[in-house]
Amino acid sequence: MLQIKSVTKKYITGKFVQNALFEVSLNFRQNEFAAVLGPSGSGKTTLLNIIGGLDRYDSGDLVINGTSTKEYKDRDWDSYRNHTIGFVFQSYNLILHQSVLANVELALTISGISAEERKTRARQALDEVGLLEHQHKRPNELSGGQMQRVAIARALINDPDILLADEPTGALDSETSKQVMELLKRVAQDRLVIMVTHDSELAQAYANRIVRLMDGQVLSDSNPHQETVLDELKTESFGKASMSFLTALSLSFNNLRTKMGRTILTAFAGSIGIIGIALILSLSGGVSQYIDDIQKETMISYPITLEAQAIDLAALMS
Repeated sequence: MLQIKSVTKKYITGKFVQNALFEVSLNFRQNEFAAVLGPSGSGKTTLLNIIGGLDRYDSGDLVINGTSTKEYKDRDWDSYRNHTIGFVFQSYNLILHQSVLANVELALTISGISAEERKTRARQALDEVGLLEHQHKRPNELSGGQMQRVAIARALINDPDILLADEPTGALDSETSKQVMELLKRVAQDRLVIMVTHDSELAQAYANRIVRLMDGQVLSDSNPHQETVLDELKTESFGKASMSFLTALSLSFNNLRTKMGRTILTAFAGSIGIIGIALILSLSGGVSQYIDDIQKETMISYPITLEAQAIDLAALMS
């Protein structure tokens, strides 16, 4: 269960203080489809970012399954996002030179999972969103709705407890938007889905809970969840997120291979720069050596003679 307890978030610019969220308290069920509505500047995206660990609250508490996040450090937030949260944004954020399967699989690369299992789970996720037959295509070969479904599959591959969707239908037509909403509604059967949107008609048609925000405060909640009192909050942390060296090397190599022309031009330009620096250093060293040789030849032609002469001081005194 997700609990938001009196969360306040302020943005300070000089002497101006903007209350993005003020004393917001909400409780969400383990599996429900909640839509957060409100005008621009009402705090919807800020709330979503705080739940997802992308932003930090100034006061209050965010409790996940009885675990307080007050003492979380950066590495705890990283693990929390990797193991508990799935993100779906208005922009698909897909890597265009990678296949659909590779894009979905990428979400598992920092989880220490073998390549074979990554591919198996990626295919299962694509099958859930109805895109298994497109697994070898590139994102630019898909429609907008299909790309958004790929993004949803990528968000689901880690089996997160919470799926956060920020305007997932903002760039889609009405028919495709309905398909995406049907998919999110199906996903919400076994996990918590929180969606931020401006489209109240879609939200009312598909979500089973509508939360309205205004000026950083909760204006209304159509289906509030009764708060559960916890005697003691846990402070457990999630497993460490990491990417193996070989995986990182493989991703880097694939990126270079798919952009061979740019890689060659970059290497050529870098080579010219290195050769230029080497020529300048060689020229500087050669000129210095030439000056030293001229000085030696000149000094040989005009030798300096040092003579010793003794003076009898006694004879001078007499």
